[in-house]
Amino acid sequence: MIRIFVRSYRIFGSPNFSVNSLLSLGSATGYDFQRRVASECQAVVVNISCSQTSKPYGAATGRRWRLWLLACLCCGFMVNLTAAEDIAIQEANQKDAKVSGSLVIIGGSERYNNREYWEEIVELAGGPGARIAVFPTASGDPVKKGGWVITALNKAGADAFLVPVAWKKLDRTPVETVSDPDLVAQVRESTGVFLIGGAQDKIVKALFQADGKHTPMLDAIWEVYRKGGVIAGTSAGAAVMSRVMYRDAGSVLDTMLHGVRWGKEIDRGLGFIDENWFVDQHLFVRGRFARTLVAMQDQGFQYGIGVDENSAIIVTNGKDVRVIGHKGALVLDLSRAEHDKTLGRFNLRNARLTYLDRGDRFDLKTLDVIPAQEKLDDEKLDPKSPDFRPTTRTPLFSNDILGNTTVIDLMGALMESVSPVATGLAFDGHAARKQSVDGFEFKFTRDDESVAWYTETYGGDDYTVVNIRLDIRPIRIDGPLYDRDE
Repeated sequence: MIRIFVRSYRIFGSPNFSVNSLLSLGSATGYDFQRRVASECQAVVVNISCSQTSKPYGAATGRRWRLWLLACLCCGFMVNLTAAEDIAIQEANQKDAKVSGSLVIIGGSERYNNREYWEEIVELAGGPGARIAVFPTASGDPVKKGGWVITALNKAGADAFLVPVAWKKLDRTPVETVSDPDLVAQVRESTGVFLIGGAQDKIVKALFQADGKHTPMLDAIWEVYRKGGVIAGTSAGAAVMSRVMYRDAGSVLDTMLHGVRWGKEIDRGLGFIDENWFVDQHLFVRGRFARTLVAMQDQGFQYGIGVDENSAIIVTNGKDVRVIGHKGALVLDLSRAEHDKTLGRFNLRNARLTYLDRGDRFDLKTLDVIPAQEKLDDEKLDPKSPDFRPTTRTPLFSNDILGNTTVIDLMGALMESVSPVATGLAFDGHAARKQSVDGFEFKFTRDDESVAWYTETYGGDDYTVVNIRLDIRPIRIDGPLYDRDE
């Protein structure tokens, strides 16, 4: 295995950027390395080391490898630096360009008979007759799945059409179609874009060129957004909304145990939402809030928002969020969080969680929360109030915090509990039947910053919960957990 250690820094002024990164030649593309260096650094110090598990190198061999690699790296860097700088400029222009459009980010598994989603998208695209370009790129069955979305949009009044950019079951490859002048013009002239679900890496692979630059089709999508159109996406189409996305991760627990790698579990997204925010989907049903925290901590994001299945957030003015659908979204705030590298495994102290339910509003810039009017008219749960009367006396504990909606159920219960602390565990219960396993403890704390609103007007227990503290630490579960008859 050959590894390159890159230490990059600015040589002019104060070193306001400093990063120590480990890039593996087996997992990092040349473009990714060049992009990071060109966009973030004005000087680079490279140290190259070699190791071989099956056969040791001698000192002379090691020196030859280092010289050879350094020569190759320098040549490749010099040849491609201009392209990397172009990409950095392109990204900077994209970030600085004035955007007047909106986003509809659906967490997946949306119901086609739920007219709320489709009517919102059509309205944001300009109303009845709006031309909406449907991209089935992420799907393995693009015509069928794209057709479902087109039907739902057209029932809501749109004039939706399929953009034949997909990797399977179409006559032309994405490499051809993303540069087709007629198709690009159709997308540019539309007022809405919809990215369907599937595998998000297929979307990114299709819409970026091999050297990392925008394809004409991606430029057309951005033009729709800038001129006031709507960009909507579900599942994979939601994942690409942030500048970094989950690409192809394993289970949530495996991600917590083993971390993430660029180009493997995480990768470049399309970056429509504010650059300070990370987006994830299928959040509560699949317990993905924990993996969202892993990616945020690894990539230096202070803020993240995860959307659950059959739920959506609508983002207007680049910052104003409104929640629609079933279970809503979770805001994850690491702006004050701490991470102890000496523990050797994922951990966090003082992360902050806010649960947004249907009808709630949120500001991506100020972090202000406005609960739905039904909750404002009903019950406020404020531990600082002399009228606060907690009703739950049972200790709050979950042995599967990654279970379906467990985290928000626990957060809601915590706001009505005598105890200000709730605990959850994450570990491999199947493996723990036979042996000891590694896992994590999640400690949720209701403190002076925590507040909630509650209503039953939707037909169940609905909460908006603001500012619950979360601490995560690695633990060891002693096994076997129990004896069983064979």
